[in-house]
Amino acid sequence: MLNRILFKQIDNSALIVFRVFFGLLIIFESFGAILTGWVKRVLVEPEFTFSFISFDWLQPLPGIGMYIYFAIMGVFGFGIMLGYKYRFSIIGFTVMWTFVYLMQKSSYNNHYYLLVFLSLFMAIMPANRYYSIDAKQNPSIVKYSMPQWCSLLFIVQMGIVYTYASVAKWYPDWIDTTAIELFMKGKKDYVLIGDFLQTKWLHYVLAYSGILFDLLVVPLLLYKPTRKLAFVASVFFHLFNSIVFQIGIFPYMSLALCMFFFEPKTIRNIFLKQKPLYNKQDVIIPNTSKLGITVFVIYFTIHILLPLRHWVIKDDVLWTEEGHRLSWRMMLRVKSGYANYKVVNKETGQTIPVKLSDFLTRKQINIASTKPDVIWQFSQYLKSKFKEEGQDVEVYVDCFIKVNGRPFQQLINPEIDLASVKWDAFKHSDWILPSKQD
Repeated sequence: MLNRILFKQIDNSALIVFRVFFGLLIIFESFGAILTGWVKRVLVEPEFTFSFISFDWLQPLPGIGMYIYFAIMGVFGFGIMLGYKYRFSIIGFTVMWTFVYLMQKSSYNNHYYLLVFLSLFMAIMPANRYYSIDAKQNPSIVKYSMPQWCSLLFIVQMGIVYTYASVAKWYPDWIDTTAIELFMKGKKDYVLIGDFLQTKWLHYVLAYSGILFDLLVVPLLLYKPTRKLAFVASVFFHLFNSIVFQIGIFPYMSLALCMFFFEPKTIRNIFLKQKPLYNKQDVIIPNTSKLGITVFVIYFTIHILLPLRHWVIKDDVLWTEEGHRLSWRMMLRVKSGYANYKVVNKETGQTIPVKLSDFLTRKQINIASTKPDVIWQFSQYLKSKFKEEGQDVEVYVDCFIKVNGRPFQQLINPEIDLASVKWDAFKHSDWILPSKQD
């Protein structure tokens, strides 16, 4: 039964068209990062980038290296869009984008994480079998169908993303619109819509429509009678997010993914009218079917369980950030803080003042003052920096933060030498103090 569902041959119009949009969005993301100054701010100017823990070996290239790096990714985007040397282009982009994602956290975004996995999916898809330079140069690869799992992968992945995004909003500061109100205060200077975004009734609409949209959009897209309505709602939802929150290509990627929910005939009639419509009922089960099913079961099991890990870690994830990343917890809270780092020479007992602006950019200072994992990483960096100068030091951090407008509270135990403690991604760090509200 499962084999028949996964390996049933369906028309591949949605995949072919998605490949074109996917490549186009990669072009915008890659060259846009250069033109908007994102590469300069995040990867070129900083003296030290906060890579994901255990990926310290991934560092930005010196000089103009990162500009060339992103330009190459943009070229790969053209290869994907045009279907030219498709497998080489998509694998090349996937590897390079994954490296970018892992080498810095100062501009962390769940959408960057999602793009890693969408790229992995596309790397194993037969997405160049039609309407591609590859197919024109080698007609023997032309095909009008694909196994149904090609669509189901995207559908299940987006179901997980949206569902967890909804569940994460089920907390008091979202329900009473505190979080939304704080988000919108930062948008009050927007031309034309700034004042409108401050209205209380709109905050309630945004809070509850956000919960309902994320929870219901995938089921409504799957159900044919509500599919068009769900798509229209998606257009409004994602365009609003694009205009107000300016979150890059993600809104448009999400809209492009909606193609996998529609009947192949509909996509073919809109975008590929010259393409023969595949309407047979063939089921082609490859010899590697059991291995493929096993891999996908493991993959989706991890993606279902990983966002739940914060429930088994002590304290509230909104305060500690432990279990926040890789969990589809998007746009949930407003956090600010300040931190004083004290370096003490173990041999002499001398206290060495640390001026954060001597080491970090303004954006990095913000995360090095609010996020425990980043605070720990910077403490480790300071230890190694002073070790290069022949000094064995301890690092203490006096840090206060506030979440969603509440009073400042102490986040880090100032008596713990953070340079001497180890990091455990799946365990609570005792040097993070509990929130008094908790």
